[in-house]
Amino acid sequence: MDGARAIADPVRREILELLHASPLPAGRIAEHFPISRPAVSKHLRILIECGVVEAELVGRQRIYRLRPEPLAEVAAYLNRLLGPSLPSRLDALVTEVARARRDRRTEANNPKEQSA
Repeated sequence: MDGARAIADPVRREILELLHASPLPAGRIAEHFPISRPAVSKHLRILIECGVVEAELVGRQRIYRLRPEPLAEVAAYLNRLLGPSLPSRLDALVTEVARARRDRRTEANNPKEQSA
Protein backbone atom coordinates (compact mmCIF):
# COMPACT_ATOMS: atom_id res chain seq x y z
CA MET A 1 0.00 0.00 0.00
CA ASP A 2 2.25 2.77 -1.33
CA GLY A 3 -0.38 5.38 -0.51
CA ALA A 4 0.29 4.78 3.19
CA ARG A 5 4.01 5.43 2.64
CA ALA A 6 3.12 8.62 0.80
CA ILE A 7 1.17 10.04 3.73
CA ALA A 8 3.45 8.70 6.47
CA ASP A 9 5.48 11.91 6.71
CA PRO A 10 4.01 15.32 7.63
CA VAL A 11 6.07 17.10 4.95
CA ARG A 12 4.72 14.75 2.28
CA ARG A 13 1.17 15.25 3.53
CA GLU A 14 1.61 19.01 3.25
CA ILE A 15 3.06 18.65 -0.26
CA LEU A 16 -0.01 16.61 -1.22
CA GLU A 17 -2.26 19.36 0.13
CA LEU A 18 -0.38 21.99 -1.88
CA LEU A 19 -0.68 19.91 -5.04
CA HIS A 20 -4.34 19.26 -4.34
CA ALA A 21 -4.89 22.99 -4.74
CA SER A 22 -2.93 23.20 -8.01
CA PRO A 23 0.08 21.77 -9.87
CA LEU A 24 3.34 23.47 -8.85
CA PRO A 25 7.03 23.53 -9.76
CA ALA A 26 9.51 22.22 -7.16
CA GLY A 27 10.74 25.72 -6.28
CA ARG A 28 7.25 26.92 -5.36
CA ILE A 29 6.70 23.79 -3.27
CA ALA A 30 10.04 24.27 -1.48
CA GLU A 31 9.08 27.86 -0.53
CA HIS A 32 6.50 26.44 1.89
CA PHE A 33 9.03 24.54 4.02
CA PRO A 34 11.90 25.43 6.36
CA ILE A 35 13.91 22.46 5.01
CA SER A 36 16.43 22.43 2.17
CA ARG A 37 15.42 22.10 -1.48
CA PRO A 38 17.25 18.75 -1.74
CA ALA A 39 15.13 17.49 1.19
CA VAL A 40 11.95 18.63 -0.58
CA SER A 41 13.18 16.93 -3.76
CA LYS A 42 13.65 13.69 -1.82
CA HIS A 43 10.05 13.89 -0.58
CA LEU A 44 8.84 14.56 -4.13
CA ARG A 45 10.81 11.56 -5.37
CA ILE A 46 9.14 9.34 -2.75
CA LEU A 47 5.71 10.68 -3.72
CA ILE A 48 6.44 9.87 -7.37
CA GLU A 49 7.63 6.36 -6.41
CA CYS A 50 4.35 5.87 -4.52
CA GLY A 51 2.41 6.96 -7.59
CA VAL A 52 0.53 9.80 -5.89
CA VAL A 53 2.43 12.56 -7.70
CA GLU A 54 3.49 12.86 -11.32
CA ALA A 55 6.01 15.25 -12.83
CA GLU A 56 5.81 16.84 -16.26
CA LEU A 57 8.68 18.68 -17.87
CA VAL A 58 7.48 22.09 -19.06
CA GLY A 59 10.34 24.05 -20.55
CA ARG A 60 13.09 23.89 -17.95
CA GLN A 61 10.74 23.25 -15.01
CA ARG A 62 9.22 20.09 -13.66
CA ILE A 63 5.57 20.66 -12.76
CA TYR A 64 4.26 18.34 -10.07
CA ARG A 65 0.61 17.34 -9.91
CA LEU A 66 -1.41 15.16 -7.57
CA ARG A 67 -2.66 11.73 -8.65
CA PRO A 68 -5.27 10.93 -5.97
CA GLU A 69 -6.25 7.50 -7.33
CA PRO A 70 -3.53 5.56 -5.41
CA LEU A 71 -4.80 7.13 -2.19
CA ALA A 72 -8.21 5.50 -2.73
CA GLU A 73 -6.79 2.18 -1.46
CA VAL A 74 -5.73 3.86 1.79
CA ALA A 75 -9.12 5.58 2.10
CA ALA A 76 -10.95 2.28 1.60
CA TYR A 77 -8.77 0.60 4.21
CA LEU A 78 -9.38 3.39 6.73
CA ASN A 79 -13.12 3.31 6.03
CA ARG A 80 -13.14 -0.40 6.88
CA LEU A 81 -11.31 0.28 10.14
CA LEU A 82 -13.38 3.25 11.16
CA GLY A 83 -16.73 1.53 10.71
CA PRO A 84 -19.85 2.66 8.94
CA SER A 85 -19.64 5.84 7.01
CA LEU A 86 -21.57 8.96 7.88
CA PRO A 87 -24.16 8.46 5.08
CA SER A 88 -25.16 5.08 6.51
CA ARG A 89 -25.50 6.63 9.97
CA LEU A 90 -27.63 9.39 8.47
CA ASP A 91 -29.80 6.74 6.78
CA ALA A 92 -30.42 5.17 10.20
CA LEU A 93 -31.34 8.58 11.61
CA VAL A 94 -33.81 9.20 8.77
CA THR A 95 -35.41 5.81 9.49
CA GLU A 96 -35.77 6.63 13.19
CA VAL A 97 -37.29 10.06 12.46
CA ALA A 98 -39.80 8.48 10.07
CA ARG A 99 -40.68 5.83 12.67
CA ALA A 100 -41.22 8.47 15.37
CA ARG A 101 -43.47 10.52 13.05
CA ARG A 102 -45.47 7.44 12.13
CA ASP A 103 -45.91 6.54 15.82
CA ARG A 104 -47.10 10.09 16.62
CA ARG A 105 -49.62 10.00 13.77
CA THR A 106 -50.89 6.62 14.93
CA GLU A 107 -51.30 7.91 18.49
CA ALA A 108 -53.07 11.06 17.24
CA ASN A 109 -55.52 8.98 15.14
CA ASN A 110 -56.21 6.46 17.95
CA PRO A 111 -56.57 8.48 21.18
CA LYS A 112 -58.44 5.58 22.91
CA GLU A 113 -55.32 3.43 22.90
CA GLN A 114 -53.43 6.13 24.79
CA SER A 115 -55.81 6.22 27.77
CA ALA A 116 -56.06 2.44 28.15
